Parts: sequence; structure tokens; C-alpha cells
Amino acid sequence: MGRKGEIMPQPTVRPRPRAYPPPEFPPRRAALFARTPSAVFPVILGLCGLQLALRTGLAATGLAPWAGDLLAGLVLPLIAFALFAYGVKIVRRAPVIMEDIRVVPSRAGLGAAGMAAMASAAILAPYAPGLAQGVLILALAAHGVLALLVLRGVAALPPGARGVDPGWHLIFTGPVVGALAAAMLGLRGLSVTLFFLALAAALAIMAVSLVQLIRRVPPAPLRPMLAIHLAPMSLFSSVAVLNGWPGVALGFAALAVAILAALSLAARWITAAGFSPLWGAFTFPLSAFAGMLFLNGATVAGWLALAAAGVVVPLIAWRVLRLWPGGRLAALTNAAEA
Repeated sequence: MGRKGEIMPQPTVRPRPRAYPPPEFPPRRAALFARTPSAVFPVILGLCGLQLALRTGLAATGLAPWAGDLLAGLVLPLIAFALFAYGVKIVRRAPVIMEDIRVVPSRAGLGAAGMAAMASAAILAPYAPGLAQGVLILALAAHGVLALLVLRGVAALPPGARGVDPGWHLIFTGPVVGALAAAMLGLRGLSVTLFFLALAAALAIMAVSLVQLIRRVPPAPLRPMLAIHLAPMSLFSSVAVLNGWPGVALGFAALAVAILAALSLAARWITAAGFSPLWGAFTFPLSAFAGMLFLNGATVAGWLALAAAGVVVPLIAWRVLRLWPGGRLAALTNAAEA
């Protein structure tokens, strides 16, 4: 209190800054495979598709299969190692998979992991049918569990984060790769069942995605995922050929060509954000498209598409996979740590 009747100003009380622990020195290193990013799987799936397309093209042209065999010998160990690494991550702390499911790139990567496992069964089919059948059954079972976990994980997200994205194809339409492998193994009943289950999921996802695309423009970093829409149509056409449905195969092939044309016209817009691990979404659709052309008898077009895939897929795969050691890929895709 100063002069009579005058109130002295009170000193401003500032809250004490929040105390943070000092940074660890030396920095803590994650345990081996504890932060394996599922973002490695889309490009691995693309390499699987490249092998299958090459093998189909060589057979369609009457050429020796040694190049396809060589690529199979390179791709299969890569799939096995990546699945092992992510399996170690789950063993270290099982709930980590639910944390990855909450993140769009990681969720899509998990779907690609299941599809890559199914694709490995298709790759193995000519060499070891019994082993291929066992791999296919295990892959389908694991993918089914993953689909249930994704439904549970997405339901727990805030309403604004529950939107359908093209990566949902990898989870719910992914069994179409199992249909392809089953057809190669002569399991027609299983192939037909998986085909129609995947088709129902694909139609629903594409319908919702189209409505969302009309209502709002996807952010630039996520636009490469739009390329995923090409893969289901190409794979449905391939499975239809193997199951003896030529008319159905041509219908899906026409849809695939239309989607590829639209993607090509919008290529600059889709890639506006520059290179990122999400460019893995370009790899497996392009490989699937090339394989589909061969199976439908478009051999020349198939070789042209395969030539493009033979450049694009390994280049993107190299750029993504080299980010894996050292944790850069995990950091870029916000992969959870076990």
C-alpha cells in the first residue's frame, strides 16, 4: 500500500518452466530390430511382383526362365529377413503392432507385409508346391488376424482419423494375392473364394475413396498412395485369367488401363511433395499391371510395362531400403519402437 487510497501493483508471478531430463549421452540406441519400419514391405512387395511378371513374360515369349529364377533367389531371402526383423519387434513388445496400426504409412506397410508373404508362396509354387501351400496358409491366417487388429485399431482412433485411404486395399483387398497364389497351386476353390472376398472389399474401398476424393483434396505427401488403386484391378484380371474367366479378365484389364491413364495424367500432381518412402506405393501396382498384360495375351505391351517396372521398381526399392539401416526410414514413417 503506497499513499492513502492507492494500491501498489502486485509483482507478476511467472510459472516456473517445466523441467526436462537432460539428453542421454551417449544417445540411447534402440535394441536390434526394435524399430523395424513396416514401410520396407511395399517395395519388397513390388520386387515380388516384378519377379512374377518377369517369369510370366519369359514363359509367354518362350524364353529360358533363368532370369526369373535368379530374381526369385534374390527376393525370397529379402522377404524372409524383413518378416523376421518385424517378427522380432513384435516378440520384444507385442502391443507395438497396435501403435504402428495408428499411423497411415505403417498400417499400409503391415498390409504389404501380408501380401508379400502371399506373393512369396506364388514365387515358390513352381519350385516347391508343398512348401508354397504351407506358406500361403500361414500368410492368409496372419493377414486375417491383421485385418481384425486394424479394425480394432482404427475404431479406437479419433473420428477425424478414421477415414478410408488407399492403403486399406493392402489390408482388406490384399487376399487377392492369395487368390493368385492359390490358382498357381491348383487350389481353385480357395482362389475363387478369396477373389470374391477381395472384390467386395475393393469395391467398397474404391467407392468411399472416390467420394472422399471429390469432397477434399488429399494432402500432397499422401498422394502417392492413390497409385495403389491400380493394383487390385490388375490382380483381379490376372486371377480371372488363371481361373478361366476371359471376359471378366478383360473387364478388369480395361479398368486397370483406365486407372493407369488417369494416374499418368496426374503424375506431376501426385508427386508434388517429392520423394518419400510412400513412393513404395508406385512399385507393386506397376509390377502387377505388367504381369496382368502378359496373362491377357498383350505380350508386347507387357514387355513395355515390364521394362518401365524394371527401372522404376528397383530404383525406388533401393532408395527406400537404404534408409532402413540407421533408423532413418523408421523416423520418416514414425514407426513405433518395441
